[in-house]
Amino acid sequence: MNVHRLPVLSDNYIFLLHDPASSTAAVVDPAQAEPVLQQVRILDARLVAIFNTHHHGDHVGGNLELLRAFPEATVYGSELDRGRIPGQQVFLNEGDRVSFAKETAEVLFVPGHTRAHIAYYFAGTGDLFCGDTLFAGGCGRLFEGTPAQMLDSLSKLRRLPEATRIWCAHEYTLNNLKFALTVDPHNAELQTRFAQVQQARQQQQPTVPSQIGVERRTNPFLRWDQPALQQSAGLSDPIRVFARVRDMKDQF
Repeated sequence: MNVHRLPVLSDNYIFLLHDPASSTAAVVDPAQAEPVLQQVRILDARLVAIFNTHHHGDHVGGNLELLRAFPEATVYGSELDRGRIPGQQVFLNEGDRVSFAKETAEVLFVPGHTRAHIAYYFAGTGDLFCGDTLFAGGCGRLFEGTPAQMLDSLSKLRRLPEATRIWCAHEYTLNNLKFALTVDPHNAELQTRFAQVQQARQQQQPTVPSQIGVERRTNPFLRWDQPALQQSAGLSDPIRVFARVRDMKDQF
């Protein structure tokens, strides 16, 4: 299973999964249809699945046009997003499994950014498609969920193997790490990562995917139980620490 990263809009990524053996493709969170259709044509593939993580327009905007081009494709999304994802045909819950290219993904229920958000974890390849729950250096805003829900969701992702690749849906890394340094300023690995990301973005290079291990050590939203973050928040309770740091980021 090959992953093609397609930059769209101002900072979104669409991920096209390709199976050369069967000449099939699947797409994760198609904000727009045309970049997907172009890549599918280049690969001479047939689109068979649309995997949505949540209902926001910059994740589902291309669904219906893709279905018109490939009416046999199946649209997947959360059970709790019923009626909110265009063309949705399969309604998923925690622990369900979906397949593509002889690989199987476990569905993880990760609310917080929205009440229905899910992620797709391909354990066999070590790929996590997490939408707007976890970002490189950050996490999603709490639009429909609570701090406790998001903390539980991030705890679930934090437990995945260190080498897990994080295919998050936005190129927010540089700004996320600028903020991270304000709440975790003595983190040497974070300082090094910031310099590397700064250089990458100056050269217009992507910073996605990241890895779970890197995020555990440098992402403040996975470090609510570390003394440095507790000190910055002036709190010790994990949920209150997370909520305080999230509020600080919202004001950053």
